[in-house]
Amino acid sequence: MPLFYNCLKERQFCFLIEYLPAVKPAVPACSELAGFPAFMTLADRVQSDDDLAPLDAAVHFPEADPLLHYSGKGRDIAEFETFLEQAKAKGHSSLLLLSGDKLKKHNDGAENAALRSRYLESVNMVMAARRDPFFNIGVAFNPFKYAQAERDAQYFKLQKKLKAGADYIITQLGCDLDALKLAKQFLDEKHYRPPILACVMPLTFSRAKFMARQKVAGIVLTPHVLQLLEQEHVQDKHLAECKVYERCALQILICRHLGFAGVHLSACHKADEQQKLTEALFRLQSLSLNECEQRWQALWQLETGKELQPEVNSVNHAAPISHVMKYKQMHAMHELMFSSRIAKGVGSLIFNAKLWNRPLAEEALLKTEFISKHSVVGCESCGQCRLGETLYICPETCPKGLANGPCGGTHLDRCEFGDRECIHSVKARLAKAVHQTDILKMELIPSVAIETRNTSSWKNWFKTQA
Repeated sequence: MPLFYNCLKERQFCFLIEYLPAVKPAVPACSELAGFPAFMTLADRVQSDDDLAPLDAAVHFPEADPLLHYSGKGRDIAEFETFLEQAKAKGHSSLLLLSGDKLKKHNDGAENAALRSRYLESVNMVMAARRDPFFNIGVAFNPFKYAQAERDAQYFKLQKKLKAGADYIITQLGCDLDALKLAKQFLDEKHYRPPILACVMPLTFSRAKFMARQKVAGIVLTPHVLQLLEQEHVQDKHLAECKVYERCALQILICRHLGFAGVHLSACHKADEQQKLTEALFRLQSLSLNECEQRWQALWQLETGKELQPEVNSVNHAAPISHVMKYKQMHAMHELMFSSRIAKGVGSLIFNAKLWNRPLAEEALLKTEFISKHSVVGCESCGQCRLGETLYICPETCPKGLANGPCGGTHLDRCEFGDRECIHSVKARLAKAVHQTDILKMELIPSVAIETRNTSSWKNWFKTQA
């Protein structure tokens, strides 16, 4: 196993330094930063959908043995399994598996559902990679969620990732210490063993302005943050830069005090940037946790401690009675028609008949199923109906088609695509109302293979029950 794996195993604080495959460092990636072990990690399609794949970029850094990101956007489970074979053949065992943000060229399938962009879920990737003990598997987690339902949904999905076999966790980028503390507290209280690393960045005004303007998914930048960084930038650029690296260093040291395994360092791949951060870390490393937090609060000019959090207003509400009633009706129907012993016996007898192997009969069955389900739940003929595992909220109504839980790009219950409420927030509220939260934490829903789509899930289901 690589040195990164050993650091995690021995609980030695370390740095993952993120590089974009298109940006080759002028000097070799550093192996230590401020006295801590440092490892190279290659991001996957951050700048564009056509970025060089991390696996291909890794050949340029043989001495670094980089950790490879793999984003599921626009990919299928078969493609991922091919990637695993290639990564193992080249000796790359450390992976960070992500469902991924919105494709720049996302196709919503409005004209042709078959052309809709698909996203392979991290949960499914972890399940596939875990079959081989060779891999050291990391997953992302976004603790910076402030509506109750979306926060619940994130923690539900994190538990699925851990059940699937994740070895370590890396948080989304964020500077709210309360959210990071809550994540660490959750893992400790639930007795989860996988180490957690925090994603940090030397946050300059230009970077913050760019992320706010581009509405980078999952990043929380409050008006207080933007105004303070702009004010510092205008008043004294040199002093502003010093504060940028001091804030970053303080967050790293606070995370170390809190028991994080390390940090994932973003936007700090240049030698001069790393040197400035190193100097700040050496200057501040003797501070206690309390002293670090006091200086952090002063640098961010925090009075209430909530200035780094968005205004939540009234988004925290319970599931409406109409959702609860629909769930109960759908559940009763599902139990009667699909789960009961009689239903399985009769259905298996009917759907294993040779009749359904005829093209016209198959087409008629598929149309009947679509018509009966589309208006009710939004069915798109996936061929592998998962309604029983998703509280009868169809995962195909998520723009990314995610069944196991949300991506990290929601904002106050709104979908990353901005045109709807996140279905996983709806599902989290409903699960609480009907006392079914365990299904959102523990039920690992398999990925739908391409060849299964546009076939009848009724036929596919009953054939497996024979």
